[in-house]
Amino acid sequence: MQTKNIWFITGASRGMGVNIAQTALAAGHSVVATGRNAHRVASAVGAHENLLPLALDVTDPAAAEAAVKAAVDRFGRIDVLVNNAGNSYAGFFETLTPEQVRAQMETNFFGPLNVTRAVLPTMRGQRSGQIITVTSIAGFIGVAFSSMYAASKFALEGWMEALAGEVAPFGIETMAVEPGFFRTELMVEGSSTIWAELQIEDYAEETASTIAAFKSMNGQQPGDPAKLADALLAFSDGGALPARFIAGADAMDIIEQKQAAVQQQIEANRELSAALSYDL
Repeated sequence: MQTKNIWFITGASRGMGVNIAQTALAAGHSVVATGRNAHRVASAVGAHENLLPLALDVTDPAAAEAAVKAAVDRFGRIDVLVNNAGNSYAGFFETLTPEQVRAQMETNFFGPLNVTRAVLPTMRGQRSGQIITVTSIAGFIGVAFSSMYAASKFALEGWMEALAGEVAPFGIETMAVEPGFFRTELMVEGSSTIWAELQIEDYAEETASTIAAFKSMNGQQPGDPAKLADALLAFSDGGALPARFIAGADAMDIIEQKQAAVQQQIEANRELSAALSYDL
């Protein structure tokens, strides 16, 4: 990797994407920062001679191709892709409309695929590159009221794990990042969180209390997004990327509990599971 790299960051008009872009710029790298509105990106990140703000709807493959072309036209290469753009359709599965379910997958799953597909030919041509995809602890453990968000993040985890082996022969590294609760705008209504639209009486009371709990968490999350941006920069500049980075003490606790539970489930039925092979 070059000492000074070209970063391509999605979802850089607010939240964690802004911190990542600012941190990369402060370290001397050049940054292509994207969001649905280029002016908002430029305003959020701040003016810098090495910044190229671009409009990009990650759900549009043609827009991804155009943004990558603009990045290469300006800087000549792309060294680090950060798939950060995402949102949350929050609600019980039955209360989410089919359109909301598809929209969740379009943004959180197919969006990173669209951008990565557009970037990979450049990285293959260079025989180098890094693909960093922000997933979530929800990519490891599903909880009520976040079923479709979890589905989108589980899908990202599987894709990234398999993609690593596919692109490694071309000198391209990958890393999945699983943040816990960080103080971003993810839980801000109308910004990055969209509530379920369907009203079902059986879910009404729990829906109201869960939404209130979500709203009360905003601004109280334990994770510092600036520190996470520093960590990602250190990984990128430091050489080989780990396959995944579980980010935050809360994320480590939750994932360790899930791993222990899965191991218990294996042990509880080990004999039955082992007996399922054909008899010789």
